[in-house]
Amino acid sequence: MITLPEKVQFLIGTMEDDSNDPPETRAQMLRRRIVVVVTLLVGSVLLSISLSIDPGDSSFYPMTFALAAVWAIGAVLSGPLHLGAFPPPRGGPVRAGAIGVAVGLALGAVFVVGALVVREIPPIADFVSDVLDHADQGTFSLILATALVNGVAEEMFFRGAVYTALKGHAPVIFSTLIYIVATLASGNPMLGFAAILLGAVSALERRATGGIVASMGTHISWTIIMVFALPPLF
Repeated sequence: MITLPEKVQFLIGTMEDDSNDPPETRAQMLRRRIVVVVTLLVGSVLLSISLSIDPGDSSFYPMTFALAAVWAIGAVLSGPLHLGAFPPPRGGPVRAGAIGVAVGLALGAVFVVGALVVREIPPIADFVSDVLDHADQGTFSLILATALVNGVAEEMFFRGAVYTALKGHAPVIFSTLIYIVATLASGNPMLGFAAILLGAVSALERRATGGIVASMGTHISWTIIMVFALPPLF
């Protein structure tokens, strides 16, 4: 019988294994890591600024689009981004994306159920309302567009560039931790909590498929549910 410590070790080993990624030279990896660090610093500052803008202020939209541009440009400059496949390597990116969408819908449902509980706890509900105020007082189509564009850009960077930069160093674990810390730059702990779940699921998808298409599908479908379902609850 497999013991509990052996099960834990197997799980850790699975998260540490990044053999699906093609090898990179030392120079390529160094460049990738430098670009990742610079992008993280710039992106975290922009995230903090964008969420400090008053709800309804028109400057919120160009700022959040600029944030998405930083994540996306940083991802592209860091080096090749892998689309992935399911099952790898021959399953193709379309199937990986479809699985990602299904996972995002399930994750969104979990968040909606959680929101029904959170809204009954005023101190925590206030943090959620602070974020949703932008949707309540802004232009809905622009809010949805910025949320989707940022979701895709975040996957390009955190599950693309950051994950690959951590090759050989438990990328599932540490890319998720970096995503959480970067999100906490917003100053809103509930966004940090969301980053724990979304980041972990997306990183595991990155590991399972060898690319970012699955996690993009998850982030997109999850975002759509959040934008449509959460504001009426708060």
